[in-house]
Amino acid sequence: SALGPFYLFEAKLVRAAIDAGVNYTSICDDWLAADEVINQFSEKAREKGITVISGLGASPGLSNVGVHYLAQRMDKVHRADIYVYMPLNSGGGEAVLEHTLFIMGGKIPVWRGGKRMMVPACSEERMVEFPKFGSIKVWNMGHGEPVTVPLFIPGIEEVNLFMGFGRGSNWLVLPAKLGFFGGKRRRQMAFRLLNSLKHLGKPQEPEWGAIRIDVWGEQGGKEAHGIGCGIGQMRESTGISLAVGTLMLARKEILTTEGGVYGPEACLEPIKFFTYMKERGITSYSDLEMTKPII
Repeated sequence: SALGPFYLFEAKLVRAAIDAGVNYTSICDDWLAADEVINQFSEKAREKGITVISGLGASPGLSNVGVHYLAQRMDKVHRADIYVYMPLNSGGGEAVLEHTLFIMGGKIPVWRGGKRMMVPACSEERMVEFPKFGSIKVWNMGHGEPVTVPLFIPGIEEVNLFMGFGRGSNWLVLPAKLGFFGGKRRRQMAFRLLNSLKHLGKPQEPEWGAIRIDVWGEQGGKEAHGIGCGIGQMRESTGISLAVGTLMLARKEILTTEGGVYGPEACLEPIKFFTYMKERGITSYSDLEMTKPII
């Protein structure tokens, strides 16, 4: 499924899939929806032998598999930080705008000290070096990775998600900090305003974005750190991730043997996933210069 915003539709679609007795995948990228489907439907899906992979896009999705790839190269995993650069002109439609306002409003989950914490969205910021695009400011936002990664990567103590938009970020970040997106009515008003402004300009070719993943842990008794990264158009990388993961599920090329609701990091073997992605034009790298492809 690519039907968003997922905080409205994901639980309904997962319930329908389980009731119909069919497997299900989606690009669900809202933290609340990820939380709901895992808590509400995991047991029912397990009982019926239905596999649900929720959050199978670029972020979450490709990012989750990247965390798994880096984690399995370490003896112990302590922390994962996921950074997303998504330009404002990245080609998203109305559902993407609704999603963006939702993940920037109110309190959002992070995983710190081995437990979930709720912190205000956009209350933390960092400057992060991305492949090709250089240093970009990012803020904490409410994606699914801090919800699912701690469930499926045992022992991890910290998981964070930060996102930035590059030029024009303050048009969204400043209202978010002032609480303008912190409630359904306020988000609806902001959506109507921003959506009308979006249509004033001339159509442009969608700009490319980037993902960076940092994982820290231990290997051979020493501290270890790994990076995964890549660039691409949002629509293309999201759609191809969903297609590849769905094909792997249909071919039974997944790691899980029983039904349930899973994040991609629990189901998809990283090397096979990244191989299929590369065959379809999306390459992941282990260095910011993009000289060392993972596959």
